[in-house]
Amino acid sequence: MISKLMNNKKWIVGSLAFLLGISAMPQDKTVQFKTFDKVIVTADIYAPNPSNSPFIILYHQANYSRGEYVEIAPKLNAMGFNCMAVDLRSGEAVNGIENKTWKFADSINKPTRYTDAYTDMRAAVSYVKNKYPGTRIILLGSSYSSSLALKLAGDFPKGISGVVAFSPGEYFSKFGWSRDIIQTSASQIKCPVFITSSRTESESWQKIYNAIPVQTKVSFLPNMGGKHGAKALWSAFPESEQYWNALKTFLARY
Repeated sequence: MISKLMNNKKWIVGSLAFLLGISAMPQDKTVQFKTFDKVIVTADIYAPNPSNSPFIILYHQANYSRGEYVEIAPKLNAMGFNCMAVDLRSGEAVNGIENKTWKFADSINKPTRYTDAYTDMRAAVSYVKNKYPGTRIILLGSSYSSSLALKLAGDFPKGISGVVAFSPGEYFSKFGWSRDIIQTSASQIKCPVFITSSRTESESWQKIYNAIPVQTKVSFLPNMGGKHGAKALWSAFPESEQYWNALKTFLARY
């Protein structure tokens, strides 16, 4: 009963945060887990909802950290989702939060290219599967990580229930991957997908979107302008309400 009351209290606080457009609810805890190549990944858990609630794993854009989601995660909580914001080894800092995964990987001389972060993303999925068994997992990525989220869903279609991709593209040829690797993986996706970006970026992901074979794929562009990556959801930007409305419509299926 006490646990239920606490969850209700957190839900109310999260709902107020969503309505007011502020981040009123901090993360529940910060966790760490290892990848197969022994990098320690740091992530923030935002999980005020029942443990079987759908779970969104949040991946940041280049040069950022899990701090990209300090405002976004509580709003997703208020919609009924639990979340985990992950520091990927390719990043640095944002919103005053240092990327601890990047710092650790650099300290043990591990490469920190975009492509290397794919390992961290897979480890994050495994962590959520182990800690929240049976829950539906949705990947939400920003810029390069949104492309890797699409690849992850295509490479392992049985383990992912949805993908939200902010500003994906074929960013990886300079790291030795093929120029159409995301498009190729996207052709194997089995789950619903939401792709969005600024208006000027749509050509970067149109072929990827066209390759996705499911009928439950959705794309969105704001009426004007827009932003690169998941920061499009930050309340500081005037288009954020449009992005939120489109995302809420997509996520309502869960």
